[in-house]
Amino acid sequence: MSGMAAIEPNTSSSLYSPVGYVPSVTVAAGSTIYTAAIAPTDADGATVGGGDVQAQARRCVANLAVALSEVGARLQDVAKVTICVAERLQADLTVAWDAVHESFGDHRPAAVLLGVTVLPFDEQLVQIDAVAVLPA
Repeated sequence: MSGMAAIEPNTSSSLYSPVGYVPSVTVAAGSTIYTAAIAPTDADGATVGGGDVQAQARRCVANLAVALSEVGARLQDVAKVTICVAERLQADLTVAWDAVHESFGDHRPAAVLLGVTVLPFDEQLVQIDAVAVLPA
């Protein structure tokens, strides 16, 4: 397939990865990393922080940092982040937003905050997707 960028899935023994799912991919010789559905799970797939939006948001960011570190990137390399929160109260979205932004410190990637109906894992309230760019 000439003219198409190579897309390399990245896997992690530190993160739970159901069949057919990878936490991130590297595109164009490692310059861009796309993560998908980073959940608040431990390495065995158990949801961490059941019922606690803040704890789950922090765990998602911690898992995002692991996925990024395994391909040579850091949270400071994130260009865009999408935060999904499965709660009906706007205040819960704010709690997730604050926890994620606190985790990024002074770094401010483009961000999207979405309220959704349901997420894939039992007791899951938060999920994060991100796009990171490796330094040249």
